[in-house]
Amino acid sequence: MRNAKRILAALFACTLCFGAVGCGGSAATSSSEPDFEIKEMDSATREEVASLAAADERLTGDIENKTIKWLSDWDINPDGTGKSTPTDLAIFQERYGGNVEWYQCLYAERYDKLATYINSSEGIDFFYAGNFDAFPKGAIRGMFVPFDDYIDLDGPLWEDVKDINDSITWKDGHYMAVVQMTGDNCAVVYNRDTVEELGFDDPAEMFENGEWTWDVFEEMLEAFVNVEEQKFGLDGWWFESALSATVGVPYVGLEDGKLVSNLTNGDIERVQNWLYDMYNKDLIAIGVGDFGWTAKPEYIGEGKELFYPIGLWGLYGVANETNLKGVQTGWQVTYGQNCMFVPMPRDPEADAYYIPANMESYCFVKDGQNPEGVAKYLDCKRLAMLNDDIRAIADQQFIDDYSWTQEMIDMKNTMDEMAMENPVIDFKNGITTDLFDMLDSSEYGVRAPGKGTPWNECLGQIKEPVQTMIDDANNS
Repeated sequence: MRNAKRILAALFACTLCFGAVGCGGSAATSSSEPDFEIKEMDSATREEVASLAAADERLTGDIENKTIKWLSDWDINPDGTGKSTPTDLAIFQERYGGNVEWYQCLYAERYDKLATYINSSEGIDFFYAGNFDAFPKGAIRGMFVPFDDYIDLDGPLWEDVKDINDSITWKDGHYMAVVQMTGDNCAVVYNRDTVEELGFDDPAEMFENGEWTWDVFEEMLEAFVNVEEQKFGLDGWWFESALSATVGVPYVGLEDGKLVSNLTNGDIERVQNWLYDMYNKDLIAIGVGDFGWTAKPEYIGEGKELFYPIGLWGLYGVANETNLKGVQTGWQVTYGQNCMFVPMPRDPEADAYYIPANMESYCFVKDGQNPEGVAKYLDCKRLAMLNDDIRAIADQQFIDDYSWTQEMIDMKNTMDEMAMENPVIDFKNGITTDLFDMLDSSEYGVRAPGKGTPWNECLGQIKEPVQTMIDDANNS
């Protein structure tokens, strides 16, 4: 069974398509038909946001060109997923009369579309860099340009993220405008009813008490998993890198403007050996017994699965509603009425509590027609984070749009603070597709120990070719 599991894992890895680095992401479809009616910010809230923004002296100046062109598989504007107008967009609209024009594409076609638009002089202005695949390869290929002439990192809106932005410069300047580090890259989603039946304390309480560690995480899995009784442990295709991030060492880092490989780091070896041990105990669900080779998040709601690590985008939607197609959908439908989430468990040997961080960041596109407008929009995003009153409105939006509880809001905000305090930034898929495919392989890459291949065997296959590709990028 175990040998078959390893072979199938390698085959299945070839079919996977991920929406975001580290912990998944939503995939765009070719249809623009929304699942729900478009929901705009109500007039009273919009007036309040406009008033707060107008009174905040950190927003300055004006823009002549009011439209900025955005290429992505997701829309910044209200999009029929249940979200209303984001506060930062409302500020941009009210303070500058701005407008974000969405150029829709499929996730897998983003760079092909971008190249086409650049060559046609369409004037796409900005592009999302938070998937960690835009930098540094986008700078190397000349698709993006530095933003130094448009954003003042020493100014009051940007000074608290200046160090993060300065840490990821490339050659001739800043290419990724990082507006914030967030902790929503990957969280552990669980069902409180299942944990209570198991007899353990709530992970959210353990986290609050400083007890949420690798040790209790594994202890709970061992107590729950019983393959014969259809009780499965750790599900999903994103937990390997997320757990690895808790040691505080990225697979590929950036030091003094140079990419570096950390594959031989002792902490990387330690976490990979831990994943291999969990595989051998049947604690990893994919491929064990008759679980199959498809993630089954609905098992969380059914009480048949203990943990499902996923990006919090999985909860950025309606909770339990019938959509325009007559389908009952939402995060509560999948994960249960009593689901909750916590950060990845703390590595007890690490010098700090590291979690997989997401970098909300944007690139200015080559030959964009309105870099000044993009800079003002990003200023609006920064203000929405720094102005406490506007931030409170944004928190309330999560409650109103997505039926989140205040406890969930508080947990997300805490995770964002953790990511800002101890960011772990991995550039493994920001270099070349070949390098990412090699590192992400379930056959011999960083996923392989969790699928039954010892780490020393993996390292022997990937160490030298990875270093060669990193050297090529550094010398390009």
